[in-house]
Amino acid sequence: MKTLTFLAGLAAIASAAHGYAQAMFRGDPAHSGVYADKGPRQFHRVKWTFATGGRIVSSPVSVGGMIYFGSDDGYVYAVDAASGRQVWRRGTKGPVSATPAVDHGVLYIGSFDGKFYAFDAKTGAPKWKFSTVGERQFEAKGLNGWQPNSQTIPDPFDIYLSSPVVVNGTVYFGSGDGNLYALDANSGEQRWKFAAGDVVHASPGYADGVVYVGSWDSYFYAIDAASGKEKWRFHGGEDPLIHNQVGFQSSPSVANGVVYTGCRDSNLYAIDAATGKEKWHFNNNGSWVIASPAVTRGRVFFTTSDSALYHVLDATTGKPVLQQEGKAFMFSSPAIAGDVVYTGVTNGTLEARDIASGALLWDFQTDASKRNAGWVLTADRKFNNSLLFPSGAQWQGLAIDATNRMLRVGSIFSSPLVAGGVVYFGSNDGNLYAIE
Repeated sequence: MKTLTFLAGLAAIASAAHGYAQAMFRGDPAHSGVYADKGPRQFHRVKWTFATGGRIVSSPVSVGGMIYFGSDDGYVYAVDAASGRQVWRRGTKGPVSATPAVDHGVLYIGSFDGKFYAFDAKTGAPKWKFSTVGERQFEAKGLNGWQPNSQTIPDPFDIYLSSPVVVNGTVYFGSGDGNLYALDANSGEQRWKFAAGDVVHASPGYADGVVYVGSWDSYFYAIDAASGKEKWRFHGGEDPLIHNQVGFQSSPSVANGVVYTGCRDSNLYAIDAATGKEKWHFNNNGSWVIASPAVTRGRVFFTTSDSALYHVLDATTGKPVLQQEGKAFMFSSPAIAGDVVYTGVTNGTLEARDIASGALLWDFQTDASKRNAGWVLTADRKFNNSLLFPSGAQWQGLAIDATNRMLRVGSIFSSPLVAGGVVYFGSNDGNLYAIE
């Protein structure tokens, strides 16, 4: 009888997880980054592309044969998964670089206009709108060592908005106003808000009645989902001089009582979900961990920025299992489907790797990356740093111009979605791609 009860419990858990399926960022409230469907081990073709009027930083989600995502052109889109045909689009008054969440027929998403929206998922009809205090990027004086060091500079790599998670009739999301919000999913009324010390653009994860999220204030928080009260906080690294190695931009993944999250202080942290005590950390020698980790099979999968490394660690100990060197920095979070790991790269390439060996199975290069306007990329698809950052490029205008040129080669910041054997992802070239 106990065996039957245990099996029934497992079935219920599996059913619940499958219910969320691909309906929110990283697949489910705990942000596992693992998808039930298998993806292609070989590249066959581009099934379709869908063009918008701005870059697509938002990650797509899939519900009921529809693909939903936002674009920096200010619109939220619903596209037929089979054909790539637009079903509806709804405008906001700012870039939509968050990933939507869909729950009980309603789509939830935030915009850089400082508003948070609820739309009917089938028709796109507005249901309600909530106003935050307002959006902004993280900023600091002398950011990244750029001159003049007396001037406050917005961080050009703070490109994501917080993606909502919806659980039990409540929608949770962070804001550039420094707050984490909990709203009634049906009415949009505020249930509570929690004030962090700076911008909250990481996407909150949820497990066992607790919401987990990091902030640019360099703290990572555990907050009671019902009351909004802080349970614990964890302090990451500080960098008061140039503010480069500071802040949580990565979103957490919660598995087996442990919270895994990356930090701009170049560490991937494993934190006890109940106590907030560090279990282990893995240092990346100055390279940011912006990508959200994926956790499965007793392993943690993540990527780094400057060092362009693909890592697999033992989830219990943090010990390295394997490492592969990429060609450009990676902010896109890995998506695991079957025995393949898919990751987007800022050089405009989608990579598919074998989950066991880490070997590159195939890659796909966006058209903008192939065009390589201004010779931003070298012949082997690495960034042409000698051209982009000549002597004197530490001055703010030159540095930001070089950064913007890097981001115009079809860069992939969007995290891949795997549904029905197809990989979907957005690109800075303004296209949503469907690959099989």
